[in-house]
Amino acid sequence: MLSLHDIAALQDQLTLRWHQEAMETWRAPEDVWGSLVARQHLANFELWHTEDAARTPEATDADLARVKRRIDETNQRRNDLSEQLDRMLLETLARQGLPKDDAELNSESPGLMIDRLSILALKIFHTAEEIARVGAPAGHAERNRERMDVLTAQRDDLAGCLNHLWAETLAGRRRFKLYRQLKMYNDPALNPAVYRQFTNDKTIA
Repeated sequence: MLSLHDIAALQDQLTLRWHQEAMETWRAPEDVWGSLVARQHLANFELWHTEDAARTPEATDADLARVKRRIDETNQRRNDLSEQLDRMLLETLARQGLPKDDAELNSESPGLMIDRLSILALKIFHTAEEIARVGAPAGHAERNRERMDVLTAQRDDLAGCLNHLWAETLAGRRRFKLYRQLKMYNDPALNPAVYRQFTNDKTIA
């Protein structure tokens, strides 16, 4: 299930496809695991381009407000899907009596590592675009080639760590937990900027 090469390749394929084809033509993979990886990557893909829109110089205050709400919603979906990835892996491991309770605890879960790989896939794609950009200033391509070397090394390192964690967990030597993000800003009961306004509105009424 957890092959770095499969995950990285899927993320790269989807990044390319989503930039070349209409999103309406895309369908998630039929297998549950592949679908989760793809939908988590899609959330990062949408977040990336929404954040680009937020930095458009001619954006109005109303545009920025709409973009900010979309960023919050998409980021929540991204985190929810990362947790679903970990939940599915832990359910799979549980059927094998894993992870072992006395195994060494890893500080980062596979779901969070896959999320980082997703972001790296997007950085690599857009850095490649900048290397090939026609009319860019002098030295632009070279600076981005240097960035590409760093990004590729970081993805290779993270990939190795992910595969090692999974192999060690299957061997009973390491374990990981589902770490809930517990975001507060999207919960009207936990965000004071929301519930204070709601309280004030009730008081005025």
